[in-house]
Amino acid sequence: MKPTSQRQLSSSFTKLCERLSSFRNGEDNIRDLEAVFAYMDANRDGRISAEELKKSFNTLGDQLSDEEAEATVKLSDIDGDGMLDFEEFAQLIKGNDEFTEEEQKRKMMEAFRMYIDEGEDCITPRSLKTMLMKLGELRTSDDCVVMIKAFDLNDDGVLSFDEFALMMMR
Repeated sequence: MKPTSQRQLSSSFTKLCERLSSFRNGEDNIRDLEAVFAYMDANRDGRISAEELKKSFNTLGDQLSDEEAEATVKLSDIDGDGMLDFEEFAQLIKGNDEFTEEEQKRKMMEAFRMYIDEGEDCITPRSLKTMLMKLGELRTSDDCVVMIKAFDLNDDGVLSFDEFALMMMR
């Protein structure tokens, strides 16, 4: 079996953010971003739930697992209400440019912890495979080794937080 590349392993949400990356620049695009938000806000309460996010992806032809939708909302939910308001959604799409360095590190650490086993301090091929399975991405152990090797700067076979952060900033 041919090893899977890092690009092939990107999540549906990452793909959507890439598609919407044109919203990063230009104030004229704010109306387009508002339209996308309104589309995803199915019950029109001014907030997007994990379920609404998942349903929007299904309608767009992409699959988003319950775990991935919940993780996306949790990591982007600044006010802690369990939903994305427009500002949180816009920040998610725009990227981390406006977050303070401390906020970026905190969010990165939250994401990192999702991929490590309890009691561990690094991402192992096993923990990566487990998390990918939870996200609906079925990968072999060899795929996970290849994914880690691509960003394993000290060749120890695992990803430290610093290596993970560098990978996420690419």
